[in-house]
Amino acid sequence: MKALVTIFIYIVIMKKVFSGVIVPAITPLNTDFSIDLPAVTGIVKRFAANGLHPLLLGTTGESPLVNAADSELLLRTAVAARGPQQLIYAGIVGNQVEELIDRSQQYFASGADVVVATLPSYYILTPAQMERFYTTLADRAGGPVMMYNIKATTQMSIPTGLVEQLSRHPRIAGLKDSERDEQRMLYFIEQFRERNDFSYFCGWGARSAQSLEAGADGIVPSTGNIVPEMYGALYRAALENKWDECYRWQTETDKIAQHYQADCTLGESLKKLKTMMHEKGWCNTTMMPPL
Repeated sequence: MKALVTIFIYIVIMKKVFSGVIVPAITPLNTDFSIDLPAVTGIVKRFAANGLHPLLLGTTGESPLVNAADSELLLRTAVAARGPQQLIYAGIVGNQVEELIDRSQQYFASGADVVVATLPSYYILTPAQMERFYTTLADRAGGPVMMYNIKATTQMSIPTGLVEQLSRHPRIAGLKDSERDEQRMLYFIEQFRERNDFSYFCGWGARSAQSLEAGADGIVPSTGNIVPEMYGALYRAALENKWDECYRWQTETDKIAQHYQADCTLGESLKKLKTMMHEKGWCNTTMMPPL
């Protein structure tokens, strides 16, 4: 029902529902690998205080490693802590399509506003198989679906033409693209900036300011976990067309990202990110096995 209300609001006011700074949240864990519920609440409230929205159970949230019961508990805890204007994005990652559909339906029933789905990645998929996956998911998920293109983990890139084709599906609401390809980024921004029914999010943190200046609907920076106030300031500067200020914040956030991303595998960088947050008293350093 909540997802249908969201769609209704969009139709009435004819503006993009999905926009702004979406932070791919870490999944805070206790030392026994259970979800640290107070830390989840703290993360969501910290984001809300800075005008940011959480993406739960994304790549930064160790999504393939968290079981269904803990994922649902994490989501319900975040929904309970959300701010009045805060949207909840829920990641869908896995290889069993029926399970992904079930999780999507559960997440919407628990209060998620949109699910963000990567491609099943054990087998390399043809464009036709990619199309069938997203269409099947969107038809049955129970709410808006956002495509998530992340070549670094799936080893696949959703073709630009297929993205445009899928963008016409009434339940496919946007694309989060983490592929580090500037030409691709600018192409999508140009294609979708005037489309009220489809949002483009740049998942390349180092291009946050550039993508917003070009007309992206939003950004998805993992560094927002540790400096949410900086990304709140960066986005406000973009909304006010204060581009010098926006790029100054980009420079500062890039420096911070280097502290946990440089010369690391993705898994190692997430451990460092949790360690930086632990130093602020925001979470434990525990990672799910095998990380």
